Amino acid sequence: MTTRTPGSSSLVHEAEPLVTVKEVAALLHVSTETVLTWVRTGRLAAIRTPGGHPRFHASQIRSLLRGEPAPTAEEGQE
Repeated sequence: MTTRTPGSSSLVHEAEPLVTVKEVAALLHVSTETVLTWVRTGRLAAIRTPGGHPRFHASQIRSLLRGEPAPTAEEGQE
C-alpha cells in the first residue's frame, strides 16, 4: 500500500523494506562514497530518514541488480 504522509509530498511504501547505503554498496560492489555520490547527483533516488540518512527501496536495488535502469531522484519523487 502506498500512502502520503501528512505534511509531505513524498510517498511512503509501508510494507517495502528499506536498504542502507552500506548494504547498497555491498550489493553493487561499490564504495559507500560512490552510493552517496549517486544520491547527491540525482543518479539514484533515496528516501531520507528523520535524521537525514538516505535509504533505498529494496525493489529499486533488486532492479539495479537485474540490470534495469535506476529511477533518478526526480522520478523517485513522483
